[in-house]
Amino acid sequence: MVKIQGAVIKERGVKFAIVIVKPHLLLSQAESQTTAQAFEPYFPGMPIVLMAQDHHGKPAYWGRKDIISFLSKVPFEAIHWVEYTFDM
Repeated sequence: MVKIQGAVIKERGVKFAIVIVKPHLLLSQAESQTTAQAFEPYFPGMPIVLMAQDHHGKPAYWGRKDIISFLSKVPFEAIHWVEYTFDM
């Protein structure tokens, strides 16, 4: 069983997944890419955005630039975060 904290959002016809990860996973492009690819089977056909919070709770995102631009304007608290459970 796999548990993932995140959100699935549809905006302007684009459905994408945000996955909450540890901050160190956003430190390198290669690590971020590998991590996002690991989540693709759980959210098929959707762009994957990674999100981590710093020690002040400020979110940082990694993923498609247009989605990151959209998320930068959305209050963190407005996102409906849930826990997804997958039987794999």
